[in-house]
Amino acid sequence: MTSINGESLWEIDEETLNSGACGFNGTEIFCNNRECVAYTYDDLIMMPGHINFGLGDVDISTNVTKNIKLNVPFVSSPMDTVTEAKMAIHMALMGGIGIIHSNLSIQEQASEVLKVKKFKNGFITDPVCLSPQDTAADVLRIKQDLGYSGIPITQDGKMGSKLVGIVSNRDTSFVDDMSIKIREFMTPRASLSVAMDGVKLTQANEMLKASKKGKLPVVNENDELVALIARTDMQKNRDFPLASKDKNKQLIVGAAIGTRPDDRERAAALVDAGVDVIIVDSSQGDSLFQIQIVQHLKAAHPTVDIIAGNVVTPTQALHLIQAGADGLRVGMGIGSICTTQEVCAVGRAQASAVYHVSKFAAKHGVPVVADGGIKSTGHITKALCCGASCVMMGSMLAGTDEAPGEYFYQDGVRLKRYRGMGSLEAMTKGSEKRYVWEDDKSSATGAAAVKVAQGVSGAVQDKGTLRRYIPYLMQGVRHGLQDAGIKSLTEAKEMLHGGQIRFEIRSPAAQKEGGVHGLHSYQKRLY
Repeated sequence: MTSINGESLWEIDEETLNSGACGFNGTEIFCNNRECVAYTYDDLIMMPGHINFGLGDVDISTNVTKNIKLNVPFVSSPMDTVTEAKMAIHMALMGGIGIIHSNLSIQEQASEVLKVKKFKNGFITDPVCLSPQDTAADVLRIKQDLGYSGIPITQDGKMGSKLVGIVSNRDTSFVDDMSIKIREFMTPRASLSVAMDGVKLTQANEMLKASKKGKLPVVNENDELVALIARTDMQKNRDFPLASKDKNKQLIVGAAIGTRPDDRERAAALVDAGVDVIIVDSSQGDSLFQIQIVQHLKAAHPTVDIIAGNVVTPTQALHLIQAGADGLRVGMGIGSICTTQEVCAVGRAQASAVYHVSKFAAKHGVPVVADGGIKSTGHITKALCCGASCVMMGSMLAGTDEAPGEYFYQDGVRLKRYRGMGSLEAMTKGSEKRYVWEDDKSSATGAAAVKVAQGVSGAVQDKGTLRRYIPYLMQGVRHGLQDAGIKSLTEAKEMLHGGQIRFEIRSPAAQKEGGVHGLHSYQKRLY
């Protein structure tokens, strides 16, 4: 507690506080709203608070559902250009959670979940393999496309097959003929150091040191390849103290499903694969179809938490809470690639949506995930201070190394593809069920057969690896909370509803003033 000359800090008088000189509380901004205006994150600015704690003391742990706690309030969106197993693994390692998208067959989506649950820190369970019949050109292609050349060689070129050798940079250094077969220059199995399945990471590290090799294959009793350990990956993945894990010390992972009858089969397969939370993925969550599937999921799979949505009003939220939802996903038509508000004329500005739904859901003990509209760490901080427990990000994560897809260059800028699940391209892969509700199967040849895009396709700039990007986001949020005088996300909710967090609405000129301005040119580096 801060004191001056042994005296507690003075408190501002009521007249000054009520005049607006120190900003306005959430009720005054969002509820006593005579102009009937909905606000975005950019419309809001938070007033600074008193700081009596260090940056390292700011606690950003939170609940994503009633029963699942995260050390970091970040969730990756279930989009086919954002979250598959690689993204989900690294989100969980960094303390958040990834939600596997449903633009996959049931078996493929369950397999992605299983990859996350089977992941062991430092173990590569799905390495790229080649066969002895492949050529030096294949090795070169993998090196160019994926950036490495330590490739295990198995009998049929597939994971799980008998290990026959390995190819490294040393093996390919003096190969001039790109058509030569790998069997001619690989390091054969007899010359390899291998570990047996079940080896501990510490033991594997010692074996790597002793062998002075960059890769250590892991085989089972039949000499079949089950994993690969890389020295560089062990160095990178050595220590993740914030990792999100279940009671069995496995990484936690979520997956999305729709509201169609066959999604019940999909949910069962995901549960069998070990999924921790299921998101019912719908652009408008207050429907008979979603209520029915939430009820089914809670009855059939009571140990798996359910996040329902999307919603933007307390009325929508109430019906899903009544159905048994363990969490709510808030946001409609506000993503960078979403055109729902433009096409359908339905939705809500995100700051208002998050405030109203989270305030109502808190009465029922249901956490809220703010989905969409996030373009900076400032937006994350505003979402959390408007009552959200977590933020779900799509475009913010789509340009990272861990997102699906390959990088490409345009006008000298390194980019990755990013598209809305309401884009026609994504709809053709299966995501139309997120936007079309129909219980009459015969009408598939009628009105429902006409696809109306509610999203676009585009590209986002390279953001590097999550191992650097997530710590940057975390530190930015901590700085924002500290400046507002907030020590934890639990305290943020208490202060919001107690009127201690103060906001103002920014004019367009104020928004411009709050960004970079007045320069001829500048370079913006995040970290």
